[in-house]
Amino acid sequence: MDGDVVVIEVDPLSFWTKMKGSNAPSNNPTAEDSNLHLEANGKVGGGCKGKSKMNLDLECADFGNSLVPQKGVHYDESACAGEVVHDNYVNGHHQSASESSLAVPSTGQDEVSNSVGRICAMLSLYPSKRPTGRVVAIIEKSPRRDLIVGFLNVKQWFYYREGCKQNAKKNKSSLSISNCEYIEMMPTDPRFPKLMVLVSVLPECIKKRLENEDATVEMELVAAQIDNWSDKSPFPEAHVSCVFGRGSEMESQINAILHENAICCSEFSPESLSCLPSNTWEVPKDELQNRKDIRNLCIFTIDPSSATDLDDALSVQKLPNGLVRVGVHIADTSYFVLPDTALDMEAQFRSTSVYMLRRKIPMLPPLLSENLGSLNPGVDRLAFSIFWDFNSSGNVVDRWIGRTVIQSCCKLSYEHAQDIVDGMIDAETCNTFGDSLPQLHGHFEWADVIGSVICLHEISKTLREKRFDNGALRLESSKIVFLFDEYGVPYDSSLCEQKDSNFIVEEFMLLANFTAAEIISRAFPDTALLRRHPEPNMRKLREFEAFCCKHGLELDTSSGNFQQSLERIKEKLKDDSELFNILINYASRPMQMATYFCSGDLKDNMNDWGHYALAVPLYTHFTSPLRRYPDIVVHRTLAAAIEAEQLYMMDRRMSLKTRPGEEGTRCFTGICFCKDVAESAEGKEALSAAALKHRIPCQELLSHVAAYCNERKLASRHVKDACDKLYMWVSVKRKEVCFLHWDLLMFSALPSFNVCFSILFL
Repeated sequence: MDGDVVVIEVDPLSFWTKMKGSNAPSNNPTAEDSNLHLEANGKVGGGCKGKSKMNLDLECADFGNSLVPQKGVHYDESACAGEVVHDNYVNGHHQSASESSLAVPSTGQDEVSNSVGRICAMLSLYPSKRPTGRVVAIIEKSPRRDLIVGFLNVKQWFYYREGCKQNAKKNKSSLSISNCEYIEMMPTDPRFPKLMVLVSVLPECIKKRLENEDATVEMELVAAQIDNWSDKSPFPEAHVSCVFGRGSEMESQINAILHENAICCSEFSPESLSCLPSNTWEVPKDELQNRKDIRNLCIFTIDPSSATDLDDALSVQKLPNGLVRVGVHIADTSYFVLPDTALDMEAQFRSTSVYMLRRKIPMLPPLLSENLGSLNPGVDRLAFSIFWDFNSSGNVVDRWIGRTVIQSCCKLSYEHAQDIVDGMIDAETCNTFGDSLPQLHGHFEWADVIGSVICLHEISKTLREKRFDNGALRLESSKIVFLFDEYGVPYDSSLCEQKDSNFIVEEFMLLANFTAAEIISRAFPDTALLRRHPEPNMRKLREFEAFCCKHGLELDTSSGNFQQSLERIKEKLKDDSELFNILINYASRPMQMATYFCSGDLKDNMNDWGHYALAVPLYTHFTSPLRRYPDIVVHRTLAAAIEAEQLYMMDRRMSLKTRPGEEGTRCFTGICFCKDVAESAEGKEALSAAALKHRIPCQELLSHVAAYCNERKLASRHVKDACDKLYMWVSVKRKEVCFLHWDLLMFSALPSFNVCFSILFL
């Protein structure tokens, strides 16, 4: 969620602060101090009358953890003095230059980029210094002003009231709460200042307890909104908008986390629910006629055992010509969520489902997300399916995409799939497992499912190897799994590694997302909703290289070699998995956030469309429409591309211009995209008619949708991280372990432990 967009005036270099504990070595130990002395006396850069001599392509040499300029590089330190920079803070965290520039009006974009570039170059020249400055203007106020969580400083107010009582007794007057009495509120986030809350506008439940001198009010977790912040006051004025309950209770803490991230927890509106069919709904006959019926295929889902919203299913067939046909089948949520309906508007508002281990806040009503739209076994369901034909080398030689009717034969858990991969469950022994295996539906036997899982595993391994050979990254460390007691309170945790069964699903979902991105970006180059991942922050990447070098670890971060280099380090540290997890955490820090964007916004710079971590030129989200709104938008765009293809071919047949064999040509959805057809009058007409029918948003509207979905996805991520930290804090507190235990210190470098341990040590 965005913070205030502000303009900052940067101080001269001599006023910049020195980092605590900084002892960065340098080629010339006195160079930095002498330059600062000259700058303080106004003698730096005098010869060029304030014009910068900075070389933006500075060559730097690595010395331990610092970057020191090479000899012969000159810089006018006064160039940054008085520099005015647009800045943007997200939840108190500074964004990268590429992200913050998005908030700047286009007219000043070049000026801002130059300012940020000069400051970044100065940081490279003086690695022990950090810039200081002052806020000179607020361009846009942050929504975070309305979502501040904290506690009321009751003791201080009681002390003040005691003095008022003494005065009232002396004057023989009554004591009542005046309209100008304030009580202090202490935010739980230390980045916020204290707030002054008018007592007279406190919620009645709190005000009555204060009047009764109930000191336990200080234990109540509350939320407040900033109303005014006068430049004459060091503290903003606010009012309490919500009371969560005792801060010592997990439920109160979780509700506060949801509130400060603006997560919608209310029930679905009657208007949105009225858009859904009854729970006795069955696939209509016209859908059976208009879709490809593939209920005869052995299709199954692989999900966590507790999953209730089943978005995706898999199938595999061995063809007579030696090819293998793999199918990915995604719940056709767009059939139920029609554009511009109340359900569509509510789904867009929520944007994403929010998961918190013990609780889920769905994007769509459970009737849809867990029943009618979910690919539950044994029932007919509507789907979007993609089939790829693989040759023996693992290359795709053909593909088909379209709307289908499917029926899953079983719901496999990741544990079941892993047992099949490991050979613990096979066709001969599966009958001995009894009720421990899921129920099979239809005419299929366990031998069919087991054979399919093994075949999919082999293909996924080939796809995975190809991905990493092409430069893809995997920076995920071990995941934390919490154990809960019968009251839902965590009492222990452990680390869990991803296994081959996870990778089976991952590889084919990635391929499906890439395929969908390719189709919609070619058919609708101005209005495709895609997902990009920029290259990492180079300064932080160089710092990571220096960190590895300092610890005797050889790292190559050049394109295509990063992952292989990490794999070699992993092998070297195979007896020290905790250290490798810390290393992976450091490796992720230079990485920027992946974001949704409208293709038309970057039409003139298609090099920025790529996904750095996946090493693909195009990517989108297509495989989770039950829990992500962007996937629904992508489904509509795909449906439009498929329909445009059908309209064009129908027009060709009716005009008698069809050449032999052309009837089956997939001009928009096949591997070979027919650009000439797309640019022809007939092709444009077909694409335009299909886009209108499926309500594909215009470029401006789609840009807003992308920006909003980015904000909501970031908020859901903050919720998950905050809940994980809360669970860890409760778990560690219950175990009453020694805080300085070595294993815990090693784990503290993992993302979910950082805030938890800072709380414990305070």
